[in-house]
Amino acid sequence: MAVITIVGAGMMGSALAFPARENGHEVRLVGTPLDREIIEVCRRTNRHPKLEKDFPCGVRYYQIEELSAALHNTDLIIGGVSSFGVEWFGDCVLPQIEENVPVLSVTKGLLDTKDGKLLSYPDVWKKKMEAIGKKLSINAIGGPCTSYELVAHDQTEVAFCGEDISVLRRLKDWMKTDYYHISITTDVLGIESAVALKNGYALGIALTIGLNQKEFGINSPLHYNSQAAVFGQAFKEMYKLLELQGAWSLENITVGTSDLYVTVYGGRTRKVGILLGRGMSVDEAKEALNGVTLESLVVAERVARAVRIKALRGEADLSEFPLLLHVDEILSKKEAVNIPWEKFTFEKL
Repeated sequence: MAVITIVGAGMMGSALAFPARENGHEVRLVGTPLDREIIEVCRRTNRHPKLEKDFPCGVRYYQIEELSAALHNTDLIIGGVSSFGVEWFGDCVLPQIEENVPVLSVTKGLLDTKDGKLLSYPDVWKKKMEAIGKKLSINAIGGPCTSYELVAHDQTEVAFCGEDISVLRRLKDWMKTDYYHISITTDVLGIESAVALKNGYALGIALTIGLNQKEFGINSPLHYNSQAAVFGQAFKEMYKLLELQGAWSLENITVGTSDLYVTVYGGRTRKVGILLGRGMSVDEAKEALNGVTLESLVVAERVARAVRIKALRGEADLSEFPLLLHVDEILSKKEAVNIPWEKFTFEKL
């Protein structure tokens, strides 16, 4: 039996307590400074306030002030923060972890640099640790997985990525179940890029749902031609972006596209895309979804910014990314939705 400490009591971090505890491990769930109320509810009810199933018996709950106790003699740290908590996790949590304890992050996203590079969060954290003379095994989870379906034991396949395959094999052994299936790979940049890129593109696909609701009525039947057209363009652009990252592989694009599929059909990104498609501005959509973490907006803007820098240096062709650039224009310039359909077409001899 291992001791597994999850830092971040959001829905995804909390959902991972289910396979971990059901495998017989001791599980400690620690709230961030923003999770105080969640931890109090968990202590009273043994259920996350946004999940519809009790935690397995034996999960223990900690407020952030109790982090040191939760880290004591732990075998694995799971990082369950959102992308908005990346800096906090790197500055406040990672320095407290023993070097022999691996970290497994569920946070999806990329950070852009001034020279147009896109860094994975494990790479960002690794650099932070190097700056203080510390070496940690930082691994990550990618792939199509919604928290509430994981809790419901829906069949789920994800990928764990990290630098050491032996560590990944151990993590897989601890976390796999008859419903939670895990591939492992040492291509951290590839997996992390693929699952981050899908966020902005899922928003782009969801725009078509809102556009059709605007034209035909909110309760009108779903239209799939337009969704499929944008889905196809999203795949092409994700392929090109993985090439720019030097991270193209069949496995990576498969994980990223699968994650794109599940994000389009459920979750926060779908909601904001529909509202934008109906005609709301990005500010109005944010206000309507007050309290909902919109990581897709951040990722899309960062990736578009990086691509534009690469284009100025002759390393990318902006004509290959019409969907990404339009999503960025909607978000950063607050332009109206006007999907550039004709730019998705091609002529091949």
